[in-house]
Amino acid sequence: MKIFVRGAVSSYEFENLARIFFPGAQVVQNTAEARQDCIFVRVAAQKPAAGSRILVGLRHQGAVHLRTARLQSAVRLEYEACCLLYALLRQVTGIRPPWGMLTGVRPVRLIHNELERGLSVEQAADHLRSTYDVSEKKLALASQTARSQRPIAEAVRPEDYSLYISIPFCPSRCSYCSFVSRTIENSRDLLQPYVETLCRELAAIAAQTWHLGLRLRTVYMGGGTPTSLSAAQLRTVMQCVKDHFPLDTVQEYTVEAGRPDCTDEEKLAVIKELGADRISINPQTLQDAVLKNIGRRHSAQDILDCFAAARRVGHKNINMDLIAGLPGDTVAGFDDTLDRVLALRPENITVHTLTLKRASNIVIEERAAAYDDVAAMVQHCEAITDAGYQPYYLYRQKGTLQNLENTGFCLPGREGLYNIYIMEELHSIFSAGAGGVTKLKSADGKKMERIFNFKYPLEYVRDFDAILKKKEGVEVFYGSEMDTKTTG
Repeated sequence: MKIFVRGAVSSYEFENLARIFFPGAQVVQNTAEARQDCIFVRVAAQKPAAGSRILVGLRHQGAVHLRTARLQSAVRLEYEACCLLYALLRQVTGIRPPWGMLTGVRPVRLIHNELERGLSVEQAADHLRSTYDVSEKKLALASQTARSQRPIAEAVRPEDYSLYISIPFCPSRCSYCSFVSRTIENSRDLLQPYVETLCRELAAIAAQTWHLGLRLRTVYMGGGTPTSLSAAQLRTVMQCVKDHFPLDTVQEYTVEAGRPDCTDEEKLAVIKELGADRISINPQTLQDAVLKNIGRRHSAQDILDCFAAARRVGHKNINMDLIAGLPGDTVAGFDDTLDRVLALRPENITVHTLTLKRASNIVIEERAAAYDDVAAMVQHCEAITDAGYQPYYLYRQKGTLQNLENTGFCLPGREGLYNIYIMEELHSIFSAGAGGVTKLKSADGKKMERIFNFKYPLEYVRDFDAILKKKEGVEVFYGSEMDTKTTG
């Protein structure tokens, strides 16, 4: 499906909206490129004002459908035009998207915004219903998530921050993955130099945050797969954290131990010994055929054995990730996985909807797959709340099947705090390692600045001095914050 946008308006939101109904939709500049089906949006004014005419149309399956309206407010031009297009696409296709016309990644943030204006959760939900046509089930999910997050958000202080540690290595690359990660087989000689460089960056971050008077609240070591490192290398990184950071202020320390083909009892013991109080063991599925389809080199039984080993060495806060819509999975297979995970009673269960990302092998290799059952799989996650879990964080991504969501569920009082902090952008996140993005948030919440580390492990190690130079931006950012407080 091609999209043409004409007039004084950006094409960005219309492309995202069209993809809810036609996943492959893309903006083109030349009308000659659309010989068959197409969507078009036109604002008939060089300087739109109240009363300007908006025209949207859809040519689909041999028929042409049009809608037109007069602009009510120039400052709401994109929203009004999107509403007109959404109504047309919904009418013609017969599709009622569960999240309505919302295309953003943080729907719960919209509820928090309304709460900060003094509205109740119910009033905030009414706003999403009337403004974006969100379905009742998704409104309930977003509202429950906001309630879980609210006390945590209200306890955040301006000096709080979290630390993210990137370990961009894996035993093998999963077919759906688009992260900047390298397989151990191809990068073994890089592991030790990477660990040494990472420890240098961690020491620099610790000195910087101490000087600025910041308070560390959560640590999250992710990837990739951190347990791709040897037990000795894992110990080196975690000892570095323990030596340089004040862990007495930390509320939560997570290490992803997601892959049982590189996570053994020794590594689980090291993680426990050196201060982590939360881990992730991520099956994605407990169907052996599906595991093989996505490039995993372990069995469902290996996952169960890894979970048992984690409990045996004393881990009492475990998250398990699942993915709805994996190639070759079925609703029955997903339900079986869900039942078996619930039987383990992990403290957190995170359910992701498969996202087709351009850098993943699924997309690059153009593998044919049917994804029609994904909505039923996500719907069946009601079994998680029926088992006593509650939603505590939620986000969406571009390319997610059927515009659905990723949701973290937890047993009462077991919220994954880092996930809330980063997803709702509640405080600064300092990132160490290849692909890390440091996100600096101002005390008033109005300013967000990002500092990007180099993506790939080799350039991260080779050009590390340039990264330290970039990180001087932290001092500049917090220096301007202090100036604002002084002059304000």
